[in-house]
Amino acid sequence: MEKDQLSMPTKYNPQETEEKWYAYWLEGKFFEATGDTSKKPYSIVIPPPNVTGKLHLGHAWDTTLQDILSRVKRMQGYDTLWLPGMDHAGIATQAKVEGKLREEGLSRYDLGREKFIEKSWEWKGEYASFIRDQWSKLGLSLDYSRERFTLDEGLSKAVREVFVKLYEKGLIYRGEYIINWDPKTKTALSDIEVIYQDVQGAFYHMNYPLTDGSGQIEVATTRPETMLGDTAVAVHPEDERYKHLIGKTVTLPITGREIPIVGDDYVDMEFGSGAVKITPAHDPNDFEIGNRHNLERILVMNEDGTMNKVAGRYEGMDRFECRKKIVKDLQEQGILFKIEEHMHSVGHSERSGAVVEPYLSTQWFVKMQPLANAAIDLQQTEEKVNFVPDRFEKTYLRWMENIRDWCISRQLWWGHRIPAWYHKETGEVFVGHEAPSDIENWKQDEDVLDTWFSSALWPFSTMGWPNEESEDFKHFYSTNVLVTGYDIIFFWVSRMIFQGLEFTDKKPFDDVLIHGLVRDSEGRKMSKSLGNGVDPMDVIDKYGADALRFFLSTGSSPGNDLRFYWEKVESTWNFGNKIWNASRFALMNMEGLTYDEIDLSGGKSVADKWILTRLQETITDVTRLIDAYEFGEVGRVLYNFIWDDVCDWYIEMAKLPLYGEDETAKKTTRSVLAYVLDQTMRLLHPMMPFITEEIWQHLPHKGESITIASWPEQNEALMFADAVKDMDLLKEIIRSVRNTRSELNVPMSKQIELLVHAKDEKILAQLERGRSFIEKFCNPSKLQIATGLKAPDKSMSQVLSGVELFLPLAGLLDIDAEIARLEKELEKLDKEVERVDKKLNNQGFIAKAPEKVIEEEKAKQDDYKAKRETVKERIAELKA
Repeated sequence: MEKDQLSMPTKYNPQETEEKWYAYWLEGKFFEATGDTSKKPYSIVIPPPNVTGKLHLGHAWDTTLQDILSRVKRMQGYDTLWLPGMDHAGIATQAKVEGKLREEGLSRYDLGREKFIEKSWEWKGEYASFIRDQWSKLGLSLDYSRERFTLDEGLSKAVREVFVKLYEKGLIYRGEYIINWDPKTKTALSDIEVIYQDVQGAFYHMNYPLTDGSGQIEVATTRPETMLGDTAVAVHPEDERYKHLIGKTVTLPITGREIPIVGDDYVDMEFGSGAVKITPAHDPNDFEIGNRHNLERILVMNEDGTMNKVAGRYEGMDRFECRKKIVKDLQEQGILFKIEEHMHSVGHSERSGAVVEPYLSTQWFVKMQPLANAAIDLQQTEEKVNFVPDRFEKTYLRWMENIRDWCISRQLWWGHRIPAWYHKETGEVFVGHEAPSDIENWKQDEDVLDTWFSSALWPFSTMGWPNEESEDFKHFYSTNVLVTGYDIIFFWVSRMIFQGLEFTDKKPFDDVLIHGLVRDSEGRKMSKSLGNGVDPMDVIDKYGADALRFFLSTGSSPGNDLRFYWEKVESTWNFGNKIWNASRFALMNMEGLTYDEIDLSGGKSVADKWILTRLQETITDVTRLIDAYEFGEVGRVLYNFIWDDVCDWYIEMAKLPLYGEDETAKKTTRSVLAYVLDQTMRLLHPMMPFITEEIWQHLPHKGESITIASWPEQNEALMFADAVKDMDLLKEIIRSVRNTRSELNVPMSKQIELLVHAKDEKILAQLERGRSFIEKFCNPSKLQIATGLKAPDKSMSQVLSGVELFLPLAGLLDIDAEIARLEKELEKLDKEVERVDKKLNNQGFIAKAPEKVIEEEKAKQDDYKAKRETVKERIAELKA
């Protein structure tokens, strides 16, 4: 692209710049991995966003971190693959499509399976397009030539392969179990798709009459509607109150059914009455007790949460309506004698929000123990998956160690259809990649697989597996890092690890970088109900992608939540403007300079050597911190280097030779400026890709794009330890003089006499090397630098490292007026110290005040006392 060093507008306009450069990057195919086996590979697979909606700030944060890593590795010469893709998100997408149909007065059953799936693909097409647009606005360096979708043909083949192999090994089975059932979406849920919330409920205490008329037994339940499916009452076999009743029966109220009293160790003698009703079809613990005692399983509800025909006169009622009616009926019969309010934890569907119903159902399961054990064993070896921060490894292992079998079938149409067929006559089950040849005699399972079943294969299915000869699979798998939030360690991270080990004999990634959630400025989770959500595209429209990216990547440490503040994004936008203005100044002063003319070998000033050294140190720090995933620290190091070292110090100092008459010094400074700016833009590029490309294209360089420019490496030849010492001393002197001027209300425009006393000849030499900078930035009418200097009368002095500064005050201010002003200030400070001393000596205050308030008062006390001492010293100096 043509370079024009003078065409940089006075203000940076992100909106104009960003679209232009993203199109240029795509056209140049700079993001496409080559598959070049002579290069070291580096790969990341994107956590595939669901095609249910647009990206939120969490996605923006997650993908920005991945983009930083990808851009750095690309610049470091790795064959870098950052693979994009999206997830079909079974339950969530089907719910959205069904919602859209409801607006048209239709249901999926009106359309039929085939037409409904067509509608779902249309939805996918629309939202995939939105997501790609958002990726581009964020500036993500994705290899779109390899984009995947969890329902595309290659991934579907991988899903069938995994299902068949696990089935053949006996690790997938079909069975009747109590599962989590969502009556709203009418599908099973795995344990981790259930969110528990505290809900105000009640314990309903009932007396079930003994059939022989000899008495009754008290039971309690939070779900009285399920009593219609009771098949026993259980007591502890050692409970002296009930031992004699084991083997007897009770008559179940309303139904009149006779059910046994059984003894089971599961029952807690201390809880409630010590007797519990057993409903094997509607409670997981009752299901296990039922198995032990060979009890019947009676299902009393339909899939939609209404009561079925077994419920008799309650048939057709919603489960919660039935609860109210059955409670009323039992009260009238004298069976239900007490209702006790009770706050308890109730499972809700993560997707639909419906109260989850424990429900007896025939489903497909993965037998987890052998798979989990392999994943747990891996963490005891040197080949373990490295969690960052490492505390999340404990979270992961705790879940793996207590894992239950995974219910993988879902009663949906949108998803991977289960590759199982049932013989129409014999009921025989056939599991395979393709349907049986005599298909007319077989019917395929209606259900689809849990979305996480396919996304668990994402790191290798996207690389061409099960074809292990696929070039991408051989070159790029295992991947280097997974970047994801702590909220899906169980859902996704754990499943990728055990499936990767089972099917590729490798861990799917070396590192897992865990981040938190984006919260609002008050620390609340962003939600529609609170109305506190922020659309990342709105932030980009206002401040540009670079400002958002820098804020997101530097706003928290690994593993922690991030609070969103508009003012912090604005601050980052100001940082971008600072970089822009500094670059414009530099470019105006290197007009016509070509890449070949950049020469760093000439005589360099203290400032030149110092900034080159600081650059080398920054290169080392930034590279190390990126490798450690410490992006907040990366941002801090770059911000301080660019804002303080480059803009506030070096560029100001560079004006001396640039505006001077020494052509050799001018040429060196132009070269240093060009080199430092080039290297700095490369270091900042992964975080702020657009502004850095725009500036870099105006700089003298060789190359098509900063995206493929080489990453800076430390150059020992450009490190000057003495120059750093010299510059540190100069900065200390300049700051001290400026502070004194400020205290005395003497503007920088007014010249003052300055005496600089060096304690030895070595420091004197340092000071002489920086004389021109002291003259420039302290504006002395007379500058004397020497050893053996004494403080003149009526002068201010500052003690620095190996140096004393003397500023004679005569003519600068009215000494008597200044003493009077300071004495008034001293009176005020005396009163403040007295007030705060009294407060802190008041035992009543100390006893009642919160600790935070006491600490604040102590801090004020220290501050006032320090200020008082400084003022006393000033008065003494002036009176001396």
